[in-house]
Amino acid sequence: MSASKFRIALIQLAVTANKAQNLLRAKDKIKEAVSNGAKIVALPECFNSPYGTQYFANYAEQIPGESTNMLSSVAKETGCYIIGGSIPESDSDGKLYNTSTSFGPDGAMLAKHRKVHLFDIDVPGKIRFQESEVLCGGKQLTMMDTSLCKIGIGICYDIRFPEMAQVYTQQGCKLLFYPGAFNMTTGPAHWEPLIRARALDNQLYVAAVSPARDEKATYVAWGHSTVVNPWGEVIAKADHTEQILYSDIDVNYLEEIRAQIPVQQQKRSDLYKLEMSS
Repeated sequence: MSASKFRIALIQLAVTANKAQNLLRAKDKIKEAVSNGAKIVALPECFNSPYGTQYFANYAEQIPGESTNMLSSVAKETGCYIIGGSIPESDSDGKLYNTSTSFGPDGAMLAKHRKVHLFDIDVPGKIRFQESEVLCGGKQLTMMDTSLCKIGIGICYDIRFPEMAQVYTQQGCKLLFYPGAFNMTTGPAHWEPLIRARALDNQLYVAAVSPARDEKATYVAWGHSTVVNPWGEVIAKADHTEQILYSDIDVNYLEEIRAQIPVQQQKRSDLYKLEMSS
């Protein structure tokens, strides 16, 4: 594989109520993915716990903690980059966040993203969910430089806000990761269209990684982890079962697409402009 190309792996993990089992399974899957050539491995939202407001406090950890120590250790052991899905985080004041940590091949934490947009929805007769009942929202966007390319990170509901992805693009990101857990109402309707939209709008790669579906869970995830290229094409997609989804990223192809349809240069900044707050 050329210097501009590298393989990523999305681990569509079957998450249970047993944290120790979740961590062990995630570690084994990361090792398997790296053995199959993955340079970046991503886990789903809430990979160490069931997803639900009733679970966050009981499963929450400070960072560093048990779950992030595992990620650091296996990143160093395998020499890969890890986008650590997300876990419920408890800060020193006892506030709870939905937080993603990312680690480099030396085991150092490169990024910590607290979910910015909290998942508060009410679809009559289908689903009501209010993360803000227990979680606090993050206050910053999160990017990290790697030897492969610059990466932007969001968590689940963050993908619905195009401005966030646009800022990441302006700042030089070529690949966006969204660990997420869309449900059986929003998943079939919006999961793939949103992933394709963010990739197409910004002419970059977008990888969204879900937990596997558990029909017996209180919150049933849609699954279907997906990777979309800068042309807006789905280049890898899982079903709803536990699996590792692989995809090859080609930064040169991204540049070719941007040269062919140069929307980044054609934006009318005299009429509209997006700025990142300091």
